[in-house]
Amino acid sequence: MSGGGVRIIVVDDHTVMRAGVVALLTSETSIEIVGEAGDGRVALELVERYEPDVALVDLRMPVLDGVATTTEIVNRFPRTRVLILTTYDTDADIERGVEAGAIGYLLKDTTREQLVDAIHAASRGETVLAPRVAERLVARMRQPAQAPLTAREADVLHAVADGLTNAEIGRRLVIAEATVKTHLLRLFAKLDVNDRTRAVVVAMERGLLRRASGTEDSP
Repeated sequence: MSGGGVRIIVVDDHTVMRAGVVALLTSETSIEIVGEAGDGRVALELVERYEPDVALVDLRMPVLDGVATTTEIVNRFPRTRVLILTTYDTDADIERGVEAGAIGYLLKDTTREQLVDAIHAASRGETVLAPRVAERLVARMRQPAQAPLTAREADVLHAVADGLTNAEIGRRLVIAEATVKTHLLRLFAKLDVNDRTRAVVVAMERGLLRRASGTEDSP
């Protein structure tokens, strides 16, 4: 623990990563680390106990993930600002973090100086975004509205992510193989892709899928 300045907690389930962040900040006299947590549930207990100015929170953690933790802190302890510090920079991850109420979103390649400045800015209520994150958000806002997937298209997409062939998708959904191909072509158009693999990747980036398996390239 260090003393004086902006009071923070560091929340990350990776012990080495958490220790690295603490080591970076320990010598900074303008920041006081009042607690560490390896999951969101413990983080909430620390926020309630110490009322820190800023909570540095990783996005993906056991028990209670970063998004749920952020939501709880924002709703229950509005005095504490949440600054997400993570390795994940997909559109879906960024949007989930920001929508949960995080005042900032930083990536773990952030320098010590940038991290210190971000913590101080967050404590003042200022929005802080890593340059790459800001670029992605701006690009996302400039994109035209995307047509939503139908329920059947979503079913086909999940089946593709599971690595099923067209015939297997047809059997799972009880539809003809030709109908499967039609749904795939519509999916490709809506996702602006040309093959199955890219469809799964784009769908994951947009938060339409949580995982992906092996895929084929032909419709």
